[in-house]
Amino acid sequence: MKKNKRMDFLDYDRLNELRDAAIEKRKRLPDVVWEKFEKAFIIEYTHHSTAIEGNTLSLAEVKLILEDGISVGGKPLRETYEVANHEKAYAFVKRLISDGRKLDEDAIKDIHHLLMENIMPDGIYRDCDVRITGTGYKPPSANEAFYRMKSFVADLYTKDAGSAVYFAAWTHAEFVNIHPFVDGNGRTARLLMNFRLMENGFMPITIIPESRLIYYDALEAYDSDGDLFPLTEMLFLLERDRLEEFLTEDNRT
Repeated sequence: MKKNKRMDFLDYDRLNELRDAAIEKRKRLPDVVWEKFEKAFIIEYTHHSTAIEGNTLSLAEVKLILEDGISVGGKPLRETYEVANHEKAYAFVKRLISDGRKLDEDAIKDIHHLLMENIMPDGIYRDCDVRITGTGYKPPSANEAFYRMKSFVADLYTKDAGSAVYFAAWTHAEFVNIHPFVDGNGRTARLLMNFRLMENGFMPITIIPESRLIYYDALEAYDSDGDLFPLTEMLFLLERDRLEEFLTEDNRT
């Protein structure tokens, strides 16, 4: 993980204070209020994460699928599966955290399985070479990706990252750099990113489709020369804004 002096300008102490305040506020909230808050996030997160990958369902249509169980006519069945699967995968990530489990290869494959069920062969590392559309980066060969995933998992809890946000950024960027699956790597990476945030007491975040180019540029910076600052800064600001929004919101029913 390549360090960058620009990281020093990110106020992690302040972010930790916001996190601790959010944890205390959560303890005081009635369960019904928290569940409503969580549901709203899940709908937005599912819409944003699938839309980044080309899903054309609107936020309102995603809400219909997830809240009301209503399918959307005139849309490819794959898009409905992508939305329903993403909700299941996120629920699985939350269960892993509540059970105190750490990320390992089985958990990562299970997350991918839930994301891609009924869409394509899932939970299996690729056996072919792939390219990432819109970028000059070429992921490692299938054989190299297999062994890099072993190193990736070994490094998840052995490297001193300095901050949960930095490590969440590294987890995301390194996983996408390896690109272990034929498809679904971006959605899986964003779930792994949120796993790392939530297991450290932070709130899950979502990257909106309108920020797609900034997001892709941040990933490209890591792919091209190992520069993790752009993605770390992006996640830091998203986390700070989400914590501040939660702390200032009137969460009464």
